[in-house]
Amino acid sequence: MVSRAYRELRDDYTEVWDRFDARFHFRPSVRHFPAITEPTPSVTWRLGDPDDDRFVEVVRAAVTALTGTDTILCLDWQHTCYRVWPALVGPDNLDPPGDPGWPMSPYPDGDYAIFLAEDFRFGTFGHPWERTLCVFGADLLALVEADLHELLGPPVRRDGPPAA
Repeated sequence: MVSRAYRELRDDYTEVWDRFDARFHFRPSVRHFPAITEPTPSVTWRLGDPDDDRFVEVVRAAVTALTGTDTILCLDWQHTCYRVWPALVGPDNLDPPGDPGWPMSPYPDGDYAIFLAEDFRFGTFGHPWERTLCVFGADLLALVEADLHELLGPPVRRDGPPAA
């Protein structure tokens, strides 16, 4: 099956990760948190049970709304990464027809999971060992903050420092 909704990053894989590292000062670690310099504005929540992925649909819906017909980057540290057209995710854009779904989740399932606007103006950063989700960018936060507060509880950080 081939999806029209996403393509694997190949030639630009290194360039995308280099830009990400430069912008967010990525510091992978199983002990030292956070692993990025969390931008302003941002809110970071503790993730709950991995089987309770209601927040995933909130994030995906908001990213789809903000992206329109443009693309986002879905980065899975040390794994296959994708350029995704969120508006095309679904059964009508698979050859042969079916349900392609998204190529990955914003839930960090063993490695860092990152959803990013192409220009990095909004996104999410899922930390697998801290078990947190950082959401950044005013537009994305406006769409998800109330729902994520309800689903995940109070934030652990705002704009980097611990939340009050």
